[in-house]
Amino acid sequence: MLNTAGQEVLAELCGVGQDVLARALPSWGREDAKLPTGQDGGPAAAWRIGGAVAGPVAFGCRLCAARRTGTAVRVVRYAPLWSRVCLRHGRWQLDADADQPLKYLDVRHLPEVTAAQRRWASVARRAVRAGAEPERVFALSRAVVARWWEQAYGWERETVWPRRLHLVAGGDAGGDLERWRVVGRDAVVFPEVVAVAEALLDPAMAELVWVDSGAGRPRALPVDGLFCRGLGERVGRPWLGPLAAADHGGPLLAWMGSVIRLRRGAGGSPGYDNDPWWLRQEHQAATMAGQLRVLGKEEKAPGSGTMWRAAVPAEQRRLITSAIDSAEEQLLQLRGVQTGPTAEVARRLLRGLGHSAGLIENAWKRTAVAAVNGGVPLEEVARWVDLPVEVLRRMLTEDRQEDDR
Repeated sequence: MLNTAGQEVLAELCGVGQDVLARALPSWGREDAKLPTGQDGGPAAAWRIGGAVAGPVAFGCRLCAARRTGTAVRVVRYAPLWSRVCLRHGRWQLDADADQPLKYLDVRHLPEVTAAQRRWASVARRAVRAGAEPERVFALSRAVVARWWEQAYGWERETVWPRRLHLVAGGDAGGDLERWRVVGRDAVVFPEVVAVAEALLDPAMAELVWVDSGAGRPRALPVDGLFCRGLGERVGRPWLGPLAAADHGGPLLAWMGSVIRLRRGAGGSPGYDNDPWWLRQEHQAATMAGQLRVLGKEEKAPGSGTMWRAAVPAEQRRLITSAIDSAEEQLLQLRGVQTGPTAEVARRLLRGLGHSAGLIENAWKRTAVAAVNGGVPLEEVARWVDLPVEVLRRMLTEDRQEDDR
């Protein structure tokens, strides 16, 4: 990144006009706090990671590059996720900063992915008219759908995403499913991301959130609320509504909370809590590079060769998920009990926390049993839960005996 004096020096050295450099260099014209301003400061530069300044780095279409240059060369460019499809050749261009060999995914048999890219332009214009930045709308929608993607392992009625994933994997992703789920995620879920963004920008959908909240008479959001039901229908999954509504602590519920607070006029001064498009760091969708690094570490760990769904019976998975969801719901309810006499508040908090602790303990014990049964050495599991091996063995043995009784 260059200050004004630095830009003049670079243009003189290159013999190229600044207007050309402005089109060629994404960092041109961007400011940085560490760069002196004005002519008095002299030429100055600052190194920055390109992706942090200009957005994600992706491969370009080699067929298009060969057509334009007559040479087979590798092309890398700054490209947001909503412009990754080469419309001419039907290729989804992958992130260039991930440690994996593929440059693109073939989406010629997925016209809905191409159609979603064309539709995004109108969604972005709608965002601007609504006073929202399209980039932030897309990031929030992507975070919502990426969270669904992680949960979809347990959705027996989900058939669209598995079909798309197998197609982008060349017909069958089963041989390396976890890696394909990482590499193919953004392409596979792209139509739903655009559909969710479109829905969140629709004032009629915001009105449904307001109705679900009780409007002028505040109430807890229902599991079968109109908004989540309508959102499920918009993404072609009428059964998704209750699952989306039950996802406490996710980006979708945070968006709904901001909409409700703004409508009630209870948002306070401008800030993240009354900004529907503010995305918490913990809600941001993981990058392909980050997921592949985690996957690589897991593959090296003992017992990692067996997939969770294959090693753990469906009934046991449901029990673990139920215990986690119950604990999360219990903890969320405790937020509203911190007013009143000290003794009464303390009693309710301690009872609620004790109940939540019991649910969490139940969940981690069941998870430990599932890990051991799936082939993970007991020593590894003991290290993860920070318990001596013998203590963990005794606890798991006692729990098995109680289950048998």
